[in-house]
Amino acid sequence: MKKIWNEFKEFAVKGNAVDLAVGVIIGAAFGSVITSLVKDVVMPPISVLTGGLDFSNKFVILRAAKDGSTAFNTPADAGKAGAITWNYGNFITLLINFLIVATAIFLLVRLINQLRRPAEKPVDQKECPACAMKIPIKATRCPHCTSELTPTATR
Repeated sequence: MKKIWNEFKEFAVKGNAVDLAVGVIIGAAFGSVITSLVKDVVMPPISVLTGGLDFSNKFVILRAAKDGSTAFNTPADAGKAGAITWNYGNFITLLINFLIVATAIFLLVRLINQLRRPAEKPVDQKECPACAMKIPIKATRCPHCTSELTPTATR
């Protein structure tokens, strides 16, 4: 038991568990922000463009309520009355939410990768065509094999 405890402490102290926990917490917070972005910023203009269409309340009644009624305004109202609904509007909203999250994460990872990428150094060396050694770009003779270099022989 002590061996397992020591292994767990080593795992937790290495930073893997801490990094994972921080990632999950930030991911949950990011998810809340994106949910609000979709619900409060993106969907209202889409609703205006589609003539007041609110995707989250779009549903089809698969089985009527216990009392036989089928006229409901929201899936929640239908569920409370005992009807079985197919809530495709909620799926569309969640799909848009996912696409926005995926795009935001893609752009964030792309930015991080660009920041990590080392700046390209200017080319200051060329390869000698005779001996394949690296030599200064302005050299007219290879210091290794003493071949004369012509401007067309550089790469």
